[in-house]
Amino acid sequence: MEVDTNIQKLEKLKNAEINKALGLFILFFGLVIVVATFFTTTFIGQMTNLAAGIVLTAIGAGMVIKAQMQIKKINTTSQNE
Repeated sequence: MEVDTNIQKLEKLKNAEINKALGLFILFFGLVIVVATFFTTTFIGQMTNLAAGIVLTAIGAGMVIKAQMQIKKINTTSQNE
């Protein structure tokens, strides 16, 4: 039973690391779009870039924060056992 539990924890840890990396990519991409807002000439383009950048940045930040919490939880649980 202990082996199955360890395999499950490793799988969850791997998924959390993947989500963290993906979240960092989306966060970076969102920040690039927000910066691109200042170089857009039309008002509609600026608002579109700003909205898309904020949405992507929020999604990326949420993924990173959630992954960090999962990693911390998994590591804390494995140390207590």
